Amino acid sequence: MALTRRTVLGSIAAGSALAAVGDTLPAVTPAAYAASPPGDVVGKVTVGYQGWFSCPGDGAPIGGWWHWSRDRFQPPSPGNTTIVSWPDMREYTRGYPTAYPNLGDGRPATLFSSYDQQTVDTHFRWMREHGCDTAALQRFNPFGDEGPTRDAMAAKVRDAAERHGRRFYIMYDVTGWTSMQSQIKQDWTTRMAAYTASSAYARQNGRPVVCIWGFGFADDGRPFAPGPCLDVVTWFKAQGCYVIGGVPTYWRQGVNDSRPGFGDVYRAFHMLSPWMVGRTGTLDGLDWFHANVNVPDLADCAAHGIDYQPCVMPGDLSQGHRRHGDFYWRHLYNMVRLGAQGLYVSMFDEYNEGNQIAKTTETRASTPAGAGIRALDEDGTFCSADYYLRITADGGRMLKGHLALTPVRPTPPVVGDGPPPGTDLARGRPTTASSSLPAYPSPATVDGDPNSYWESANHAFPQWVQVDLGTVGTAGRVVLRVPPSPAWQTRTQTLAVQGSTDGTTWTTLVAEAGRVFDPATGNQVTLTVAASPTRYVRVRFTGNTGWPAGQLSQFEVYAA
Repeated sequence: MALTRRTVLGSIAAGSALAAVGDTLPAVTPAAYAASPPGDVVGKVTVGYQGWFSCPGDGAPIGGWWHWSRDRFQPPSPGNTTIVSWPDMREYTRGYPTAYPNLGDGRPATLFSSYDQQTVDTHFRWMREHGCDTAALQRFNPFGDEGPTRDAMAAKVRDAAERHGRRFYIMYDVTGWTSMQSQIKQDWTTRMAAYTASSAYARQNGRPVVCIWGFGFADDGRPFAPGPCLDVVTWFKAQGCYVIGGVPTYWRQGVNDSRPGFGDVYRAFHMLSPWMVGRTGTLDGLDWFHANVNVPDLADCAAHGIDYQPCVMPGDLSQGHRRHGDFYWRHLYNMVRLGAQGLYVSMFDEYNEGNQIAKTTETRASTPAGAGIRALDEDGTFCSADYYLRITADGGRMLKGHLALTPVRPTPPVVGDGPPPGTDLARGRPTTASSSLPAYPSPATVDGDPNSYWESANHAFPQWVQVDLGTVGTAGRVVLRVPPSPAWQTRTQTLAVQGSTDGTTWTTLVAEAGRVFDPATGNQVTLTVAASPTRYVRVRFTGNTGWPAGQLSQFEVYAA
């Protein structure tokens, strides 16, 4: 397995000192300079896409838990893992059981496989919905054991990009690729160049885009001398490609993360995209880089007719950098006011480094219990799973002039003051219960399927099932259902509805009473609840004339 970029670079400091410039920044008009006109990368938001997660049973040639586990032949667990963030799994049709503890709400801890086409389609749908224009598909040395899987992922990405109207290009990462100089040309000629015929393949200045990431980095994983690197860049340009260089942060000076003597290599690229992950985790640090690195970077690129595509980061969730979106927005704002020709978001799906923008678990209820993995509410502010995708969308609008340049994050952690009327607030939310039969778990109550259901342990009242709505609001009504089939004969369940803001202290929202579920009227009960701030809603059962257990197929909550 290739080293991650964080493994090699995470210890490199931002500089000897960071200039504190405060939280109030001027709304500077971006510079008008651009070496190239708008295309599929200039004027656009590009996201790095790994697509490198695999699970046993998914059909991937590499086999095992590729990139989920350090030992890919053993299931991921707290002691055998490569990841520091947990994906929100609600929109994946297939999840693979792990050796992690159950989630905080009792559900099994499952993970997705990138090799499932539905996973890639879901990711590219999210890109379409949130203004991610182009995906840079990462491609490490394809001549090793991961080559066939990488090849298959390229086809899956092409299909998803075509289906969802996105662009993609190949981004070669030369980490650990000993025979890179000859093999990268062979790979492009015999495998990857064919993808440029796709309507979805990114073009800039009329040329197919390719990126080479890793030339000039001062580490053992990329020991290449300037000569072979310049040869590769020149070769790709001769193939008619628009060539992007993923280069060190300090490429101009040849210090810190950059080897000296690579100036001719860097200035041979059509576009430069300096790396930033691991360089800082503070707002002051971002401002220091803007003034001391990004501004002179852009000036140097402008002087040499090179496009500039800085890397922007949502922040390492595992290290507490995100500040519920303020870190990411500051980075986006700084690069737009700089006048960058495009933005490279690192990364879309990098759960290994905690800097993903793809949907992520919101609370501890949907994260493995006791595993030390942070959810998006890690600083006490609830953020919806799609929050960093929504920030990306606003950053893209600001880049393109569709949103006024502003240092103040316009994207709220949740959408509006509340969802539209008629929206079931409980759908797909984390659930837990006092007990459940194995075949009838509590998540069945919020899955939208009226025929699946939860059932508590039998002959053991009281029992309860509850849902975490994710944020404190005011519920107006609760709809409870059992399966609508006539086989579910009329029954009376004695129950009460309770609410809580913290999951510990409970208030009665609907008093205990017998509620009749009748198949003639859809086997449902609608209850008006007392207006009270609540995040957790619980139904408590003390009796059932139809079966000696609590039973629900759907548990719906609607705003007041």
